[in-house]
Amino acid sequence: MNAPTPERKPRVAVVFGGRSSEHAISCVTAGSVLAAIDRDAYDVVPIGIAPDGRWVLESGDPERLRIQGADRLPSVDGDLAPVALSRAAGATDLVVSEPSSPPRTLGEVDVVFPLLHGPWGEDGTIQGMLEMAGVRYVGAGVLASAVSMDKAYMKVVLGAAGLPLMPSITVTAREWADAPSAVRHRAAELGYPLFAKPARGGSSIGISKIHDESELAQALEDALVHDPKVLLEVSAEGAREVECGVLERFDGGTDTSVPAEIRITGEHEFYDFAAKYLPEEHTELDVPADLPEDVATRLRELAAQAFTAVGCEGLARVDFFVRPDGSLVVNELNTMPGFTPLSMFPRMWAATGLDYPALVDRLLRLALARETGLR
Repeated sequence: MNAPTPERKPRVAVVFGGRSSEHAISCVTAGSVLAAIDRDAYDVVPIGIAPDGRWVLESGDPERLRIQGADRLPSVDGDLAPVALSRAAGATDLVVSEPSSPPRTLGEVDVVFPLLHGPWGEDGTIQGMLEMAGVRYVGAGVLASAVSMDKAYMKVVLGAAGLPLMPSITVTAREWADAPSAVRHRAAELGYPLFAKPARGGSSIGISKIHDESELAQALEDALVHDPKVLLEVSAEGAREVECGVLERFDGGTDTSVPAEIRITGEHEFYDFAAKYLPEEHTELDVPADLPEDVATRLRELAAQAFTAVGCEGLARVDFFVRPDGSLVVNELNTMPGFTPLSMFPRMWAATGLDYPALVDRLLRLALARETGLR
């Protein structure tokens, strides 16, 4: 594809929404990023993907993309003007099609910022489409995105790299329907309490804590609503939840942020959807986390190792459990962590010396400097 010339600013397509259960959170993330992008440095085009998969030219109004309450979550308006990527003459243009007008082009796209969470966005699907179109984009490539989205396969890759993990098993909808007794037996062998997690979900949607066998069936049914594959994982009882941000450097190395700790308050037993995205009194955030220096150093080293193990690019947030004895366990890796006002990733980088606008700019410049295709 053609590179932007000195005479024009790089054109950034901010893509958000999507077909997954995290549609609303993607919209919130996009609102924050759209408000932070330097319009003097970039030409920004907001592209929404409606829940039914339609691509539309969105207004990009950050205020419209905020959470107004538990029952007022933002969503892409699928009735807006349809938009598509069109490949022609060595460039990829955005083309808008409206019923009452001939198609019109918005100009060449230099880089896509795919702020999509969950399947059909964070899982390598849109990354593959952009690779085929020859369009640069922010974040991990196809394989790293797919592996990191699927908690079961992520554990396989991280385990093979020697990273410490919590014991778990994978249960499919077919296994639960055909052999529930075998599933119960496997769960009992892990030992309660457990967590049931949609294998390819996020934002804590569909996650339940299972205190004993009497809660197993309901927890599996709740998770299977969101994904036909569920991870049953041993609960890290008594552990602290600590996260670390990773950014790719322009020389191919990695930088890590100061770690940050999430402490759940009130009636929330774990870091569920409400604790993450609704009023902040549900959580207390320590940025940086109060950790012994050796534990914090080791945690940052493991975060970089996890980033490398799955072949990440651009950015990732690596989540850990810190046990009472100071030992560390990798919980998961997110290739497109949230950028909402409550999100830990930008907070950690701000505490490390990279503020929000500078963080967004670095990610865009990394993407613009990266070629598409095999690398």
